[in-house]
Amino acid sequence: MKQVLYVLLVLAFSSTTIAQPKSGIGNKQEKIEETPVTPAAFRTEVYLPLLRGKRVGIFANHTATIGKKHLVDSLYTLGIKIAKVFGPEHGFRGDADAGEKVDTYTDPQLDIPVISLYGKKRKPSAEDLADVDVLLFDIQDVGTRFYTYISSLQEFMDAAFEHGKPLMILDRPNPNGFYVDGPVLDTAYKSFVGMQPIPIVYGMTIGEYAMMLAGEKWLSPKANERYDYYRRAENSRDTLFHFIVIKNENYDHKSKYTLPVKPSPNLPDMASIYWYASTCFFEGTVLSEGRGTEHPFVIFGHPYLPKSMYAFTPISRDGAKEPKLKDKQCYGWNLFGTNDQVLKNVDNKIQLKYLLEAYKLFPDKENFFIKPKSDRPTDYFFNKLAGSDALMNQIKAGKTEKEIRDSWAPEITEFKKIRKKYLLYRDFE
Repeated sequence: MKQVLYVLLVLAFSSTTIAQPKSGIGNKQEKIEETPVTPAAFRTEVYLPLLRGKRVGIFANHTATIGKKHLVDSLYTLGIKIAKVFGPEHGFRGDADAGEKVDTYTDPQLDIPVISLYGKKRKPSAEDLADVDVLLFDIQDVGTRFYTYISSLQEFMDAAFEHGKPLMILDRPNPNGFYVDGPVLDTAYKSFVGMQPIPIVYGMTIGEYAMMLAGEKWLSPKANERYDYYRRAENSRDTLFHFIVIKNENYDHKSKYTLPVKPSPNLPDMASIYWYASTCFFEGTVLSEGRGTEHPFVIFGHPYLPKSMYAFTPISRDGAKEPKLKDKQCYGWNLFGTNDQVLKNVDNKIQLKYLLEAYKLFPDKENFFIKPKSDRPTDYFFNKLAGSDALMNQIKAGKTEKEIRDSWAPEITEFKKIRKKYLLYRDFE
């Protein structure tokens, strides 16, 4: 009970707001909030006392910043001993292609080992953690189930709890945290692009989601057992906390937070971040999802679609060296606009009309969805993104958007009941 009380006290600790940089990946029409949201990383006076004198292992990427300076560089300058850094998909510096293998290496700036946790190795080993006293997690999420950073979070939590390492999560605002929508994942379709029975848009910060993973016993059996112990354990001079989330300030689930840094190479602006939940489905089809264009997930299409539609050609770019349909003229959609225009068009829900229209217009429907060698429903990448084979079957059957959305409603309602238990900020409803 004392541990729970201590966590709540730290979470509630107030601090002076450090102004967010006014420049971001939005556009000039974006309205600046009168009271800037302060990500937890900025609140050094709250969490630095808990890290001093400890050997810290940090799971982070380029989005882990305090102002314009990387968290790792900032903590190093502030005298925190950083034993090693762990990096997710796209690498520690965020410049690797989606799915690209990133090797373990030594960061040239600070001479600190960087261990990649993407690919075959997805969690720290006992050897990796042998010289670490405390683990810290700070990565900017975008609030969609198939964005792999929440899967990395789960693996990292498993390792931390299994090996008895105190874990601190520095929370960050969710740019899509103002609604919940989409089909809930059937765990028979579990993969790294969807590990838990949550909707595509789950409306939680990464800190709230971490609390749900632990609270709902969605971690490994050994990690779940350890978390039960943490809920009863008392703190000591050597172990000031076991599992703690440091909150954002001035954030709630009605906030429209503009990210100061693009979270990954193919989400370069707020338009792509807002449309991502609706258009990532195209990754499981033969259509280009826009990688290799100026606006991935905002521009999408195929050479077989009508030539009267928007024309574009995916090319090799940083973060998309070999995009789908590279150097081929495609026809489709360009949904780019100001942040306000895009928010209005997204309308706080997954927009299925483009997926349904693309299937309707595509002449070779038998090959619209990318087929796995096995042809098993669980092996279709589209189904892994959707969370089951239901959406694919509904599209093939000619179901309307309303019929499809209605089928999601019961499970969304049940998820919202679970979600409510772990919210740290005022909800949108």
